[in-house]
Amino acid sequence: MSPVLETRALTKSFGAQTVLAGVDLAVAPGESLVVIGQSGTGKSVLLKCILGLETPDAGQVLWQGAALTAARRPAFLDGFGMLFQGAALFDSLTVWQNVAFRLRARLGDRKARAVALEKLARVGLGPEVADLHPAALSGGMAKRAGLARAIATDPKVIFFDEPTTGLDPIRAARINALIRDIVTETGASAITITHDMTTVRCVGDRVAMLAGGRVWWQGDVSAMDAATEPHLHDFIRGIWRP
Repeated sequence: MSPVLETRALTKSFGAQTVLAGVDLAVAPGESLVVIGQSGTGKSVLLKCILGLETPDAGQVLWQGAALTAARRPAFLDGFGMLFQGAALFDSLTVWQNVAFRLRARLGDRKARAVALEKLARVGLGPEVADLHPAALSGGMAKRAGLARAIATDPKVIFFDEPTTGLDPIRAARINALIRDIVTETGASAITITHDMTTVRCVGDRVAMLAGGRVWWQGDVSAMDAATEPHLHDFIRGIWRP
Protein backbone atom coordinates (compact mmCIF):
# COMPACT_ATOMS: atom_id res chain seq x y z
CA MET A 1 0.00 0.00 0.00
CA SER A 2 1.43 3.39 -0.99
CA PRO A 3 2.08 5.86 1.84
CA VAL A 4 -0.33 8.74 2.20
CA LEU A 5 2.43 10.87 3.71
CA GLU A 6 6.20 10.42 3.55
CA THR A 7 9.45 12.22 4.32
CA ARG A 8 12.62 11.41 2.43
CA ALA A 9 16.07 12.42 3.69
CA LEU A 10 14.56 15.43 5.44
CA THR A 11 17.25 17.77 6.77
CA LYS A 12 16.91 20.97 8.79
CA SER A 13 19.49 23.08 10.61
CA PHE A 14 19.31 26.30 12.59
CA GLY A 15 22.68 27.97 12.27
CA ALA A 16 25.34 25.45 13.29
CA GLN A 17 22.80 23.16 14.96
CA THR A 18 21.53 20.28 12.87
CA VAL A 19 18.07 19.29 14.11
CA LEU A 20 17.02 16.86 11.38
CA ALA A 21 19.77 14.88 9.71
CA GLY A 22 18.03 12.91 6.98
CA VAL A 23 14.69 11.66 8.31
CA ASP A 24 12.84 8.93 6.37
CA LEU A 25 9.30 8.18 7.53
CA ALA A 26 6.14 6.91 5.87
CA VAL A 27 2.54 6.67 7.01
CA ALA A 28 0.11 4.33 5.26
CA PRO A 29 -3.59 5.12 4.79
CA GLY A 30 -5.42 4.49 8.04
CA GLU A 31 -2.19 3.93 9.99
CA SER A 32 -1.28 5.52 13.32
CA LEU A 33 2.43 6.37 13.54
CA VAL A 34 3.92 7.58 16.83
CA VAL A 35 7.22 9.47 16.81
CA ILE A 36 9.05 9.31 20.13
CA GLY A 37 12.26 10.79 21.47
CA GLN A 38 13.68 12.99 24.18
CA SER A 39 12.95 16.72 24.28
CA GLY A 40 15.04 18.61 21.74
CA THR A 41 15.50 15.70 19.33
CA GLY A 42 13.61 17.34 16.47
CA LYS A 43 10.10 15.91 16.84
CA SER A 44 8.32 19.26 16.69
CA VAL A 45 10.60 20.54 13.92
CA LEU A 46 9.73 17.43 11.90
CA LEU A 47 6.05 18.23 12.31
CA LYS A 48 6.59 21.87 11.33
CA CYS A 49 8.46 20.81 8.18
CA ILE A 50 5.59 18.52 7.17
CA LEU A 51 3.05 21.29 7.74
CA GLY A 52 5.11 23.90 5.92
CA LEU A 53 5.77 26.02 9.01
CA GLU A 54 9.51 25.41 8.49
CA THR A 55 11.30 24.93 5.19
CA PRO A 56 13.64 21.91 5.08
CA ASP A 57 17.21 22.51 3.97
CA ALA A 58 17.12 19.30 1.94
CA GLY A 59 14.92 16.30 1.34
CA GLN A 60 11.24 16.04 0.50
CA VAL A 61 7.80 15.76 2.00
CA LEU A 62 5.50 13.66 -0.19
CA TRP A 63 1.72 13.53 -0.03
CA GLN A 64 -0.22 10.87 -1.92
CA GLY A 65 2.96 9.85 -3.72
CA ALA A 66 4.03 13.26 -5.04
CA ALA A 67 6.10 16.11 -3.64
CA LEU A 68 4.15 18.41 -1.35
CA THR A 69 4.85 21.59 -3.29
CA ALA A 70 3.54 25.07 -2.54
CA ALA A 71 0.90 24.56 -5.22
CA ARG A 72 -0.37 21.32 -3.60
CA ARG A 73 -0.15 22.49 0.00
CA PRO A 74 -3.57 24.23 0.17
CA ALA A 75 -5.31 20.97 -0.82
CA PHE A 76 -3.26 19.08 1.76
CA LEU A 77 -4.02 21.59 4.52
CA ASP A 78 -7.71 21.46 3.64
CA GLY A 79 -7.71 17.75 4.51
CA PHE A 80 -5.72 17.70 7.76
CA GLY A 81 -6.54 18.19 11.42
CA MET A 82 -4.32 18.88 14.39
CA LEU A 83 -4.50 18.66 18.15
CA PHE A 84 -1.95 21.11 19.48
CA GLN A 85 0.03 20.70 22.66
CA GLY A 86 -1.93 22.65 25.28
CA ALA A 87 -5.02 22.58 22.99
CA ALA A 88 -4.26 26.14 21.72
CA LEU A 89 -7.88 27.28 21.79
CA PHE A 90 -8.62 30.91 20.90
CA ASP A 91 -9.44 32.68 24.17
CA SER A 92 -11.76 35.23 22.55
CA LEU A 93 -13.97 32.59 20.90
CA THR A 94 -16.50 30.30 22.51
CA VAL A 95 -15.92 26.56 22.50
CA TRP A 96 -18.21 25.91 19.54
CA GLN A 97 -16.62 28.77 17.60
CA ASN A 98 -13.21 27.22 18.26
CA VAL A 99 -14.36 23.80 17.07
CA ALA A 100 -16.01 25.26 13.95
CA PHE A 101 -13.22 27.74 13.25
CA ARG A 102 -12.53 26.39 9.74
CA LEU A 103 -16.18 25.76 8.95
CA ARG A 104 -17.91 29.05 9.71
CA ALA A 105 -16.92 30.84 6.51
CA ARG A 106 -17.82 27.78 4.44
CA LEU A 107 -21.08 26.73 6.07
CA GLY A 108 -22.36 29.74 7.97
CA ASP A 109 -22.80 29.89 11.72
CA ARG A 110 -25.98 27.80 12.02
CA LYS A 111 -24.64 24.76 10.16
CA ALA A 112 -21.14 25.18 11.57
CA ARG A 113 -22.52 25.21 15.12
CA ALA A 114 -24.46 22.00 14.43
CA VAL A 115 -21.25 20.29 13.28
CA ALA A 116 -19.41 21.63 16.33
CA LEU A 117 -22.03 20.23 18.70
CA GLU A 118 -21.78 16.85 16.95
CA LYS A 119 -18.00 16.76 17.28
CA LEU A 120 -18.13 17.93 20.90
CA ALA A 121 -20.52 15.09 21.67
CA ARG A 122 -18.10 12.68 20.01
CA VAL A 123 -15.40 13.63 22.52
CA GLY A 124 -17.76 13.53 25.49
CA LEU A 125 -18.63 17.22 25.85
CA GLY A 126 -22.29 18.23 26.04
CA PRO A 127 -24.06 21.24 24.49
CA GLU A 128 -23.81 23.12 27.79
CA VAL A 129 -20.09 23.57 27.05
CA ALA A 130 -20.58 25.07 23.59
CA ASP A 131 -21.07 28.70 24.63
CA LEU A 132 -18.39 28.75 27.31
CA HIS A 133 -15.03 30.39 26.71
CA PRO A 134 -11.82 28.32 27.03
CA ALA A 135 -10.95 29.93 30.38
CA ALA A 136 -13.94 28.12 31.90
CA LEU A 137 -12.66 24.67 30.88
CA SER A 138 -10.47 22.28 32.81
CA GLY A 139 -7.29 21.02 31.17
CA GLY A 140 -8.93 17.76 30.16
CA MET A 141 -11.98 19.51 28.74
CA ALA A 142 -9.78 21.89 26.77
CA LYS A 143 -7.91 18.93 25.27
CA ARG A 144 -11.20 17.32 24.27
CA ALA A 145 -12.40 20.58 22.72
CA GLY A 146 -9.12 20.75 20.82
CA LEU A 147 -9.66 17.19 19.65
CA ALA A 148 -13.18 18.08 18.49
CA ARG A 149 -11.68 20.94 16.46
CA ALA A 150 -9.08 18.58 14.98
CA ILE A 151 -11.79 16.27 13.62
CA ALA A 152 -14.35 18.96 12.70
CA THR A 153 -13.63 18.76 8.96
CA ASP A 154 -13.43 14.93 8.87
CA PRO A 155 -9.71 15.06 7.95
CA LYS A 156 -7.79 12.32 6.18
CA VAL A 157 -4.59 13.07 8.12
CA ILE A 158 -4.51 14.07 11.80
CA PHE A 159 -1.50 15.27 13.79
CA PHE A 160 -1.33 15.02 17.58
CA ASP A 161 1.40 17.06 19.30
CA GLU A 162 2.03 15.75 22.84
CA PRO A 163 -1.69 15.09 23.35
CA THR A 164 -1.49 14.14 27.05
CA THR A 165 0.97 16.76 28.30
CA GLY A 166 -0.23 18.37 31.52
CA LEU A 167 -3.01 15.86 32.17
CA ASP A 168 -3.35 13.54 35.14
CA PRO A 169 -3.22 9.79 34.35
CA ILE A 170 -7.00 9.33 34.25
CA ARG A 171 -7.64 12.26 31.90
CA ALA A 172 -4.63 11.23 29.80
CA ALA A 173 -6.08 7.73 29.47
CA ARG A 174 -9.36 9.20 28.28
CA ILE A 175 -7.66 11.32 25.63
CA ASN A 176 -5.60 8.33 24.46
CA ALA A 177 -8.73 6.19 24.16
CA LEU A 178 -10.55 8.92 22.22
CA ILE A 179 -7.64 9.31 19.81
CA ARG A 180 -7.45 5.55 19.20
CA ASP A 181 -11.21 5.27 18.68
CA ILE A 182 -11.40 8.26 16.35
CA VAL A 183 -8.50 7.10 14.18
CA THR A 184 -10.04 3.63 13.94
CA GLU A 185 -13.55 4.92 13.19
CA THR A 186 -12.57 7.52 10.60
CA GLY A 187 -9.82 5.58 8.85
CA ALA A 188 -7.62 8.67 9.01
CA SER A 189 -3.85 8.45 8.99
CA ALA A 190 -2.31 9.82 12.19
CA ILE A 191 1.08 11.08 13.33
CA THR A 192 1.48 11.54 17.07
CA ILE A 193 4.47 13.26 18.66
CA THR A 194 4.97 12.15 22.25
CA HIS A 195 7.35 11.02 24.97
CA ASP A 196 4.57 9.28 26.90
CA MET A 197 4.96 5.52 26.52
CA THR A 198 1.38 4.93 27.64
CA THR A 199 0.23 7.03 24.67
CA VAL A 200 2.53 5.06 22.37
CA ARG A 201 1.03 1.74 23.42
CA CYS A 202 -2.55 2.98 23.29
CA VAL A 203 -2.73 4.96 20.05
CA GLY A 204 0.10 3.62 17.88
CA ASP A 205 0.28 0.98 15.18
CA ARG A 206 3.93 1.77 14.43
CA VAL A 207 6.56 3.71 16.30
CA ALA A 208 9.66 5.60 15.15
CA MET A 209 12.49 6.50 17.51
CA LEU A 210 14.06 9.89 16.77
CA ALA A 211 17.40 10.81 18.34
CA GLY A 212 20.06 13.24 17.20
CA GLY A 213 17.93 14.20 14.21
CA ARG A 214 17.80 10.64 12.86
CA VAL A 215 15.36 7.75 12.97
CA TRP A 216 17.22 4.99 14.81
CA TRP A 217 14.45 2.41 14.87
CA GLN A 218 10.95 2.04 13.48
CA GLY A 219 8.55 -0.84 13.52
CA ASP A 220 5.34 -2.18 15.02
CA VAL A 221 4.50 -1.06 18.53
CA SER A 222 4.16 -4.73 19.46
CA ALA A 223 7.83 -5.28 18.55
CA MET A 224 9.44 -2.36 20.36
CA ASP A 225 9.86 -3.97 23.79
CA ALA A 226 11.99 -6.74 22.30
CA ALA A 227 14.09 -4.37 20.20
CA THR A 228 17.76 -4.08 21.11
CA GLU A 229 18.51 -0.73 19.44
CA PRO A 230 20.17 1.23 22.29
CA HIS A 231 18.32 4.55 21.88
CA LEU A 232 14.92 2.84 21.88
CA HIS A 233 15.86 0.37 24.62
CA ASP A 234 16.98 3.11 26.99
CA PHE A 235 14.12 5.48 26.17
CA ILE A 236 11.25 3.10 26.84
CA ARG A 237 12.87 1.98 30.10
CA GLY A 238 13.87 5.47 31.26
CA ILE A 239 17.56 4.64 31.42
CA TRP A 240 19.91 7.63 31.47
CA ARG A 241 23.52 7.11 30.42
CA PRO A 242 25.94 10.00 31.10
